[in-house]
Amino acid sequence: MNDNIKKILKTALPIVLGVFLVWYSYHKTSPEDREQILFYIKEANLLWVGLSILLGMLGHISRAVRWNFLLEPLGYKPKIINNVFILLMAYFANLGIPRTGEILRATALTSYEDVPFEKGFGTIVTERVIDVIMLLLLIGVTLILQTDSILGFLQDKGFNIKGLLLLMGAGIIGLVFFFFFIKKSSHAIAVKIKGFVKGLMEGVFSIFKMKKKWAFVLHTLFIWGCYIGMLWVIKFTVPETISLSLSELMVAFVAGSFAMTATNGGIGLYPIAVSSALTIFGISAVSGDAFGWIMWIAQTLMIVVFGAISFLVLPLFNRNR
Repeated sequence: MNDNIKKILKTALPIVLGVFLVWYSYHKTSPEDREQILFYIKEANLLWVGLSILLGMLGHISRAVRWNFLLEPLGYKPKIINNVFILLMAYFANLGIPRTGEILRATALTSYEDVPFEKGFGTIVTERVIDVIMLLLLIGVTLILQTDSILGFLQDKGFNIKGLLLLMGAGIIGLVFFFFFIKKSSHAIAVKIKGFVKGLMEGVFSIFKMKKKWAFVLHTLFIWGCYIGMLWVIKFTVPETISLSLSELMVAFVAGSFAMTATNGGIGLYPIAVSSALTIFGISAVSGDAFGWIMWIAQTLMIVVFGAISFLVLPLFNRNR
């Protein structure tokens, strides 16, 4: 397949999928349900929505501070305010074209802080590695805390639990053999996988080489705590979700995290994923959809508003360069 066609498909498919899912979400609900969902969205307490946005911004500021912990060993210490603007610009760009934000981050850091592109991009890759590890840890914790609920839900839906466990066991054994094969293979695909795993491990161990490693760890925990907190406070905007516990909301958090990577900013898919996760705990489709849409609107609004402002303010803030 032509490289240009691949690029177009990578850009267009997530957008098309997102638009389709919005259409699907609209048409799968009855007029009465849509009216109720819209009512919940309109009546959402702005105090909780505002607090969710504030937590999101605190997480982004913490990420901007943490970024310098990766840059300092390389001999660079950008202004924190520039880091914040660059991060928000990158998130805004990702809403339009996936993954362009990472390129924009490294480019802007070169333009405004004289950090070589390859070095800035390297720290961004390390950040992404840490994010993947944190998400995997949260998935593990969530599965442990909500094992009974998840298995009970699957059983109610007619899934064979013993069969699923056997399948998981076979999958783990297969994965072990797969990595053993990859380790011994010299095939181009195997080399790429080994390179990815090597980069993953280097990213992890680079934390222990930095001077402020514990500050880095604390900021990482704070960032992800803010992300979870954003979801937690939104539960108070929908009456039926107020009683949900933190561990129950974690199931929705994990589902939403995967949705965010599938379409641009989770458009269309995020509310569906979150609502589907909440049905495990007896939350109605209407309340689950409302919860998902309120959360998605809050975080998207935050990125659009502050990202657009950052595009305008960053050059002005650095006009004397």
